[in-house]
Amino acid sequence: MKIIPLKFHEILDYVTVIAFLLIPSLFALSGTPAYLSYILASVHLLMTLLTNFQFGIWKVIPLQIHKIVERIVGPVLIAVPWIFRFSGDLTARYVFIGAGIVILIVGAMTNYNND
Repeated sequence: MKIIPLKFHEILDYVTVIAFLLIPSLFALSGTPAYLSYILASVHLLMTLLTNFQFGIWKVIPLQIHKIVERIVGPVLIAVPWIFRFSGDLTARYVFIGAGIVILIVGAMTNYNND
């Protein structure tokens, strides 16, 4: 069910950047989880600015690549607590798992064919 218009997805991409910037403060994360959150905010901002859609600034990344990256990032975020060995920090673990799930759901529900 593709109920999220592409234009709204683009807005959500910028909201995601803000969320990753706020996550360390909101959930009292420090160390690796906090650094990863800031890095994810930066990478997500760069990818959004470079994507060829309405709110992209430089439009060099095709929308199809943006979509593929999101489909990869979701599962990777779910695995990140174990990859970076902070799965014992339940708050950080659930934050990253939750972020991965949200990215997968939003991607699956986005209508990439509309403007």
